[in-house]
Amino acid sequence: MEILHLFSLAGLAAFALVTGVWLASLYLQNAAIIDIFWGLGFVMLSWIYFLGTQEGYLPRKLLICGMTLVWGLRLSFYIFRRNRNRPEDYRYRAWRAAADTDWWWQSYFKVFLLQGLLMWIISTPLLVAQAAATPARLTWLDFAGLGLWVFGFTFEALADWQLQRFKAAPANQGHVLRQGLWRYTRHPNYFGDAVQWWAFFLPAASTGAYWAIFSPAIMTFLLRRVSGVTLLEKNLVHTKPEYQEYIRTTNAFFPWRPHH
Repeated sequence: MEILHLFSLAGLAAFALVTGVWLASLYLQNAAIIDIFWGLGFVMLSWIYFLGTQEGYLPRKLLICGMTLVWGLRLSFYIFRRNRNRPEDYRYRAWRAAADTDWWWQSYFKVFLLQGLLMWIISTPLLVAQAAATPARLTWLDFAGLGLWVFGFTFEALADWQLQRFKAAPANQGHVLRQGLWRYTRHPNYFGDAVQWWAFFLPAASTGAYWAIFSPAIMTFLLRRVSGVTLLEKNLVHTKPEYQEYIRTTNAFFPWRPHH
C-alpha cells in the first residue's frame, strides 16, 4: 500500500477511535477515560502499519511493533487500574466546570480530537520504520533502539510501581515520594516514557528517515511543558506543602543527584 494512503487510513482509524471513546465519555460523564486509550491507540496504529507495509523488512517491523505493543499495553492497563472506581481526574473536572453545559461538545475538540491528531502525527516513526525494505538487516541503530527502549520501559514501569506502593499506604497521604527513582527526578515516569519515544525513532533512523525526529521531540515537549510536568505541578504545589522543597532539591525531568 502506498505510504501516504496508509498514513491517511491510520488517521481515519485514530479519528474513529477517539470519537468512539468520546461517545463513551458522554455516557459515563468521565472524559478521563481517553487516557486509557492513549497507549492502545499507538498499538492499533503500529499494527495497521504492519499489515499495510508488505515490502518492509520483517524483523524491523516486528521489533517496532513489539516495543510499541508492550509499552502501550502496560501503560493503558496501569492507567485503567489507577483510575478504576475513582472520580474523573481533577484536570478534566476543572475544564468541565469552566465549560458548563457546553462541555459535551467542547470536550470532543479540546480533549479527544486533539489527542487523536497528536497520536496520528507522533506515530510517524512507527510507519516509516516498517515501510522501508532497506537496509534488509538490523543495524546498530535498531539494536540501540531496543536497548534504549528496555532502559526507558524499566524506568517508567518501576517509577509507576514505586508511586503506586507509596500512595497505597495511608500514612503517606499528603506527602511527597522522595525515595527510589523519585529521589533523582520529580517525574521519572514521564522521563522513562520520553526515552521510549526516542527508542521508537531509532529504527526509523536506521532506514534513513532522520527527519522523523520531530516525533520524539514533540512527545518530550508535551511531557515536559504541556500535559505532563507543567500541568501536574500547578496542582501539586497547592495540595502538598512539601512540594516546594521537592522542587528546590530535585530535577524536574532528567535524573540527577539531589541538590542541597
